[in-house]
Amino acid sequence: MAVSADIALLPHASINRRSLPFTSSSFMSSSSSIHQLRSFKPIAICAGRKPNFRVFSSVSTQAPEKISATSFGDRTESGILHFVKYHGLGNDFILVDNRDSEEPKITPEQAVKLCDRNFGIGADGVIFALPGINGTDFTMRIFNSDGSEPEMCGNGVRCFARYIAELENLHGKKSFTVHTGAGLIVPELQDNGKVRVDMGEPILKASDVPTKLAPNKDQSAVKAKLEVDGSTWNATCVSMGNPHCVIFSSESCEDLQVDELNLSEIGPKFEHHLMFPARTNTEFVQVFSPSHLKMRVWERGAGATLACGTGACAVVVAAVLEGRAERICTVDLPGGPLDIEWREADNHVYMTGPAELVFHGSVSL
Repeated sequence: MAVSADIALLPHASINRRSLPFTSSSFMSSSSSIHQLRSFKPIAICAGRKPNFRVFSSVSTQAPEKISATSFGDRTESGILHFVKYHGLGNDFILVDNRDSEEPKITPEQAVKLCDRNFGIGADGVIFALPGINGTDFTMRIFNSDGSEPEMCGNGVRCFARYIAELENLHGKKSFTVHTGAGLIVPELQDNGKVRVDMGEPILKASDVPTKLAPNKDQSAVKAKLEVDGSTWNATCVSMGNPHCVIFSSESCEDLQVDELNLSEIGPKFEHHLMFPARTNTEFVQVFSPSHLKMRVWERGAGATLACGTGACAVVVAAVLEGRAERICTVDLPGGPLDIEWREADNHVYMTGPAELVFHGSVSL
């Protein structure tokens, strides 16, 4: 699978090696066909200033002066997938214009290859913009980096909203309806470039999250005892259309210091715990004040990520249930902050945060 040279970097985007692994140096050092580079055509990258690298391609193309998602995605070439990459606080996604078909253009197995950060484009997941169903404007589906399909993704839906705005040439404060595996989601584009999303009502009934932990507060599991890796943790279970296990404390530690956790070691043990029949996302949370929280996340199907929007929503709901926080909070994630409100009037959770376009590209499948 080779990435073509149709890559346009946006002047305002902050690009790092995580976001753009395909430079001439990395390509040449890993390629088994170095001698064939003479036949590849170097294409300059449009980034607003002269870059200090080039991208080589096996696809004969010309670098356009300006690329839009609409013109880029409209092109059809056999075996070539056109995409746009976005990130929400570092939680990065490959966006595919799939509005002409109700089935994703690639398979979960192909998504795994595309998401590989060494041999693919690199991303936490692939998001498809499909036609709306049941009266909605659009449908959003996601394949995680391990090929699984989650019900929803909070950071992903903000990226989806910005992508739709570019495809549909939307400007100013606009909202539309999106069908997801978690139900109806309504993102609203803000004048400041951020996206505010009505994430709907949290699901608190333990059996619907789902979790096998016994309910201990009405029908909810709040600060329920959970044995993991030889320790007893206090788990509050919330679904935002996808399952979350939120941890503020354990029997040995009333207030977590989240930076001290070995997330890659303990995260999978929560994700695959027998108490979570559909697996689970897990958030470890530190409380700074009733309106300021900090979290690290192990995402189901993606592992440790820089941000998780549904996770931040679940964290605020869990914090309120445990009496640790107010209904309006700023949640710090490794990639940056999100503003979360669990509104008492309608019981809906609202998430506000950024979504940034990184680059346009093409890949040979």
